Formats: sequence, C-alpha cells, structure tokens
Amino acid sequence: MINLTILPAMGYSYNDIDKILEFKTWSDRRKVDELLRIDSSMYCNMGTDSTVGEMRAVHKKSRDIYKAIEKIDKETGALFLRAMDK
Repeated sequence: MINLTILPAMGYSYNDIDKILEFKTWSDRRKVDELLRIDSSMYCNMGTDSTVGEMRAVHKKSRDIYKAIEKIDKETGALFLRAMDK
C-alpha cells in the first residue's frame, strides 16, 4: 500500500525549477524526482498534433531540467545530458 501523505503535491512546473533547487527541506532525491516528473509531464502532454516548434521547445526545456539535475547530482545530470546528445 502506498502512503499518499509523503507524495509531493504535483503542482510544480518548468517555471518552478529554480524554486525547487532552493528548497532546504527537500532531499536531493526528492528534488531530482520532482524535476524528472516535470520533464516526463512535458513529454506526455505532447501528441501527434504537436508542431516541430513545440517539440523543440520541450527538448530545450528538458535540457534545462537536466542541467538543474546536474547542479544537484553532477553524475546523474551528466548522464541525462549525454543520453540527450546521442
């Protein structure tokens, strides 16, 4: 059974990246998890009707998120960035 009281509120978006990085009460793991949730949410909201411009914008935002993750965990962020460049 999942304890729902420890799950985040799920109200954060791409615009909140800097705010998430500055949270003192959150563990590094929770920060990375929330940033990855934001990233996956952006990709899930794309569809077959998304324009090339929209796809590029999501790709750029994704790179920004991975750079933010790199500030928290250098190795993990670098892995995401390298995978994106392949």
